Amino acid sequence: MKQIALYGKGGIGKSTTSANLSAALSEKNLSIMQIGCDPKHDSTRMLMGGRWIPTVLDTIRDKGEEINADEIVFAGYNNIRCVEAGGPEPGVGCAGRGIIATFQLLEKLDALYGDVIVYDVLGDVVCGGFAMPMREGYAREVYLVTSGDFMALYAANNISKAIARLSNRSRNFCSLGGVICNSQNIEGELELVSEFAQKINSQLIGFIPRSQIVRVAEVNKKTVLEYAPESEQAGIYRTIADRIMQNSPDVSKKPTPLTMDELEELAQKHIKA
Repeated sequence: MKQIALYGKGGIGKSTTSANLSAALSEKNLSIMQIGCDPKHDSTRMLMGGRWIPTVLDTIRDKGEEINADEIVFAGYNNIRCVEAGGPEPGVGCAGRGIIATFQLLEKLDALYGDVIVYDVLGDVVCGGFAMPMREGYAREVYLVTSGDFMALYAANNISKAIARLSNRSRNFCSLGGVICNSQNIEGELELVSEFAQKINSQLIGFIPRSQIVRVAEVNKKTVLEYAPESEQAGIYRTIADRIMQNSPDVSKKPTPLTMDELEELAQKHIKA
């Protein structure tokens, strides 16, 4: 079973990327599960035809601990199994605890299985809860979704710090699989993100150009793979899915996150007035 996590700054297109990669992977006759680990609980919506599925935390609040798998795991596009961890009520509790509760319940129900499990995780703050997929060995490969925007790179660099810190543990299961650039159409963006990936001791797995077809597909409550399967954009997601499946990152290869000065210098080198 291949277990991958996509981490990235909020609003960077991480959930869109996750859903389209899950759709592309499902074309390979693989059993795919996608778990949304963001309180916004919108990771799987395009896989579910626009439906907001009940979250694990909401279901626990409503029904207690005696829950069946079919109350929190839902079949979406191409039989992709979809789960949303959810979060606490606004202003109450820790959002990261939803992830912990979700994994514990899925394991209890023997529902955490498949050829590929895709974890879609908020990456602005790598607290204990949000770091759990990689800390506890659920996610064996982490892919950083970023763009050439400085704050997106800042978040990606922070996540690489978390991976580097975890790699010092005697029992470490997680490795940095690579960087995915979800383009914001910034001049010099490909070169900037490519060099960023190299400097943190990783690789650029794919470059997703900005395309109107992504917005059109989402308005129609579908992934690009479902809405426009023959489009160039769908082909790009398939290529990235192929690279992820072929990738076997070395867990002993540690990321080398940048200092703030180094990150600023890199951005200044590529982003000019």
